[in-house]
Amino acid sequence: MLAPVEICSDGRLELSDAVKLALVDHCGAIIIDAPPVNALSAAVRRGIFESVRAANADTAVRAIVIACAGRTFIAGADITEFGKPPQPPALNEVITAIESSSKPVIAAIHGTALGGGIELTLGCHFRVAVKDAKLGLPEVKLGLLPGAGGTQRLSRAVGPEFGVKMIVTGEPIGAPEALDHGLIDEIVEGPAADGAIAFAKKVVAEQRPLRLLRNDDSKLVAAKADRSLFTAAAAAATRKNRGMNAPLACAEAVSWTLDTPFDEALKKEREAFLKLVADDQSKAQRHAFFAEREAVKVRDVPDGVKPRPVGRVAIIGAGTMGGGIAMSFANSGIPVTLIETGEEQLTRGLGMMQKNWDATAARGGIPADEPTKRMALIDGKVGIENVGDADLVIEAVFETMAIKKEVFTAIDAHARPGAVLATNTSYLDINEIAAVTSRPQDVLGMHFFSPANIMKLCEVVRAKQTASDALLTATMLAKRIRKTPVVVGVCHGFVGNRMLAVRGLQGEALLKSGALPEQVDAVLTRFGFSMGPFAMGDLAGLDIGWRSRQDRGIRWDIADAICEAGRLGQKTSKGYYRYEPGSRAPIPDPEVEQLIDGTCKRLGLTRRAIGDQEILERMIYPMINEGARILEEKIAARPGDIDVIWLHGYGWPIHRGGPMFYADLVGLKTIVERLEFYARSLNEPALRPTALLARLAGEGASFASLNTATNPG
Repeated sequence: MLAPVEICSDGRLELSDAVKLALVDHCGAIIIDAPPVNALSAAVRRGIFESVRAANADTAVRAIVIACAGRTFIAGADITEFGKPPQPPALNEVITAIESSSKPVIAAIHGTALGGGIELTLGCHFRVAVKDAKLGLPEVKLGLLPGAGGTQRLSRAVGPEFGVKMIVTGEPIGAPEALDHGLIDEIVEGPAADGAIAFAKKVVAEQRPLRLLRNDDSKLVAAKADRSLFTAAAAAATRKNRGMNAPLACAEAVSWTLDTPFDEALKKEREAFLKLVADDQSKAQRHAFFAEREAVKVRDVPDGVKPRPVGRVAIIGAGTMGGGIAMSFANSGIPVTLIETGEEQLTRGLGMMQKNWDATAARGGIPADEPTKRMALIDGKVGIENVGDADLVIEAVFETMAIKKEVFTAIDAHARPGAVLATNTSYLDINEIAAVTSRPQDVLGMHFFSPANIMKLCEVVRAKQTASDALLTATMLAKRIRKTPVVVGVCHGFVGNRMLAVRGLQGEALLKSGALPEQVDAVLTRFGFSMGPFAMGDLAGLDIGWRSRQDRGIRWDIADAICEAGRLGQKTSKGYYRYEPGSRAPIPDPEVEQLIDGTCKRLGLTRRAIGDQEILERMIYPMINEGARILEEKIAARPGDIDVIWLHGYGWPIHRGGPMFYADLVGLKTIVERLEFYARSLNEPALRPTALLARLAGEGASFASLNTATNPG
């Protein structure tokens, strides 16, 4: 990397602590050094703006290169400025200064160039990147659109058809794909800044004309002549974004490249951006962004505590969960000992992992040689005595306390001293499991979600005696394997499944009141869930919950009647719905309505017509109430932690921000009033608002105002 010590030929001149300008081979090299990700703070924007002016004014400068120190190019806006009054210069002003430069400006991209970073490069006349760079506009993931010309310039660089795909999905692309589509001009070897300076010298020597994307409509010609090319691409890009505002706004903004003058389109883009900033959906998505980063911060861990080193993981159980967990570690290059009770079970589990990786490779999700590399990291063994060389042991066997205790007794006998011992239990008391070992300080929960190799969430459960370094080991390792860890305390079902059980009870109650499964599911899918609870139950298998209820002596009259009729879900081609052979599409079944009616008559219940608003309130508000109870009991440290769990583990729609954030949007007073109404009218005392929820509503406060100081556990 260039040494950014001189400001052109005048010697030393400090323009910004974060931005320096050096004269190298007649190139004004603007070096941004604002760790960790060179975000576009006001200081960085000001430094770039002034450096471009200084370089243009210096006769020794023939070309300008914009590069970054550290591990990445500009990775976007400075998130610490979100919600604060804007400080000049605005990013649009900086881009205009770059675009208007009389000398060629070349962006030197390495690491990731995202959001405003890409928008800045689009104002440059040329762009080069190292071969492993990533480029993208992820604003849609915050419920926004690119607000500094990104929708207009990117579409002119790569064409509106590919541009709308990039902007609506928000997914970055690699340098080779960027080169193919014209987003960059060259892939360079070595440091990006050096490659950009060499490229700049060629531009000057060859007297290449400066390319201003604002004036280049060459890649718009085809879509202007045949608008269907763009509308088809836009429809494909927005197909999976049901009910979300930002993707549609992004697609509309890109469409302006086809019929709106550039400067007018920039103005409309800015207006659309500001409208989205004020939108509840973007507020929800920005909340989720910050909540996820806050959730990984473990409270009440003494300063100086470090995670234990982990070089190998042992996983007990090669079934669906154990195999998925093993794949997650192997995907991140961590060796795994996969342990089963017999060769047949082990062979079956290893075969399923091989099949899954082969299928991913066939789809192009991973390179063709990756399945072999990842399988080489899995060492299959029979017998728990093989845990001895592991630094972390994860048990993933049947969800029965007696079996868990038996397994942990054996783990305790064979695991090395200092190994972290984790259970993947979804519900059970980890304190009770830890008590059968001689080292309860090493025991905790790591509750992965199925399919574990895909789902992001990991509830890290702190038991009463879990040591701080063991807890940090689990959370840091979850991050290492690209999971989102959230620390929770011990109770039945922890956070996610405890709230899910409340929703399940309300679903059962709604069927008794008069709703049908398809009506309830339709309300929740319109809310934004990808599947309703009854269709999801059919997919998972109704016998799982049925067996759990039997073990605990609990009866759900309608759900149990469905199972007793042999309707166990998709596995039997009938559950709450029926399924055609080879199809997963749920079809409402009159037999289910007859079962519901018959059960209600036997119980002496009279069913009635149920409105959609009542369904939504009865399915969502009791969950919020349970979330408040979880906070009261300090099972979760923050309302945002609950939101992260539901966003990443249970399919809560991202544009709703999570149940606790949604509660704040609705208003806690409204939720308290409706819960009190249902508690009275349905004679369900359990629906009465918790003390915390009632207090916050009475004070006119919100869950966002909470700052729980104590750690769960």
